[in-house]
Amino acid sequence: MSDNSGLLMTNNTAAIKAISNYIYQTIVSIQQQHPEWINPKYKNIPWHHSKYESSLTNKLTKGLSCAATKEDLQLKAINYLQIILTPEFIDSDRYNALISQIDRFIYPERNIISSDKITNSQIPDFSTNGTKLVESGMAILLLDVENLHLDIETEKILVDICNYPIQIKVAFANWRSMGKKDEEFHQRGYQLIHVPPGKDSADLKMATVGASIFVNYPTAKEVLVCSSDRGLTHLGTTLQSHGLTVYQVRKYKNQITVLNSQTGESQVYAISVPDIPTIDTFIIQLQELIRSESEKIGLQWIKFSRISALYKETYKLNLKDVVVNHFPDQKSRQIFVNYPAYFAIHQPSEKSQTYVSIFNLFKPEQKSLTPPTDNGEVPTNITDIAEITSQEVMEKVLVKIVTNLTDGSPDNYVPISNLGSEFNRLYGRPITKTIKRFQPSKKFPKYLELCTSLKLHQSEEGRWFVSLQ
Repeated sequence: MSDNSGLLMTNNTAAIKAISNYIYQTIVSIQQQHPEWINPKYKNIPWHHSKYESSLTNKLTKGLSCAATKEDLQLKAINYLQIILTPEFIDSDRYNALISQIDRFIYPERNIISSDKITNSQIPDFSTNGTKLVESGMAILLLDVENLHLDIETEKILVDICNYPIQIKVAFANWRSMGKKDEEFHQRGYQLIHVPPGKDSADLKMATVGASIFVNYPTAKEVLVCSSDRGLTHLGTTLQSHGLTVYQVRKYKNQITVLNSQTGESQVYAISVPDIPTIDTFIIQLQELIRSESEKIGLQWIKFSRISALYKETYKLNLKDVVVNHFPDQKSRQIFVNYPAYFAIHQPSEKSQTYVSIFNLFKPEQKSLTPPTDNGEVPTNITDIAEITSQEVMEKVLVKIVTNLTDGSPDNYVPISNLGSEFNRLYGRPITKTIKRFQPSKKFPKYLELCTSLKLHQSEEGRWFVSLQ
């Protein structure tokens, strides 16, 4: 019995299911990256939605099941592709590669060409524009958006790590609480799965969906499990037991760690992050966002949560990270409390949301947050902790305190503990926390050594004293 004329053997159901899934996955991948290759009649259908996945795969399975021979099965698969895809794609080398993969499902008994002889024209690669030369297969990316935000640049790192093209990307989250992130991830080609609010809801759903990957996607070779929650270790073990290579992807600050379950190797990759703006720039950014949103919705008061979301969307930075950089240990909304001259803040009750509005527009060309005096020096009559916005201002404040404690005599030393206590009394904040805004790695004595107007002395007992220079 020849390959082209014989009846399908007992594995016909598995072959038909594999072909149906592969055609569907290919269409989703093409639509995400080259929509011009899809027939205009089907171009605008959201194929990545589960509704259309079920509809198309069922129709393909039903139609392909009518094939009596392997040759007939091949012709029916080709017919479906020619209906959905454009003539331009049908005439390309990538179409030939697609047919070659379908042939592998139909004729598994044939010898498959070794990976070192595979070329771009033999295996379609829609995710990497043909840059990877690998054997047939694909990678699947699972992302817990609530636990780990994966931006486009980080995703490119994962594409390079995989040995197979990432053809399926699934994002899990309670999308009602994620602002416009559903739109962002949809545009990036993710299938979106909504989960109810609750701790670990996204992880549990990811584990459920992920555990059936080897059944629903027989051509899958690699799975990226993107979540910093270690509770998904069991999912990785399950997938690995079925022969898939699992990458556990975790992110912390400006680093991403990828653990290869097959080799046990862990790789750390640095991620470029936007520069933290200065206080002046930060104030202007916030006021511009509030003004723009106020004009858009016709309301003076804007929810703090909305401002935070807009800042992340506009500047690709978390508002809280900028605040902590300038004011360690303070909450995000404290930035509006610190500058009452420029912002008005309102919270109707303890359980209600916080609202923010613009009080005065901040214009650095007219007024600086740390304005110089007539002789060009930074003033020392600082009474509010929020006005200490630079190391230079901080030094002037310390000099004034030391001057008062020593009666202005450069020969008089006072314990640095007294300096710290007086600073805390005047500004209501520990001095050690304040200096971390300007020199995060410096201890108090080392920081004072940086102040050119002060000098340090250490006693035989190891105590530190400070005086005027």
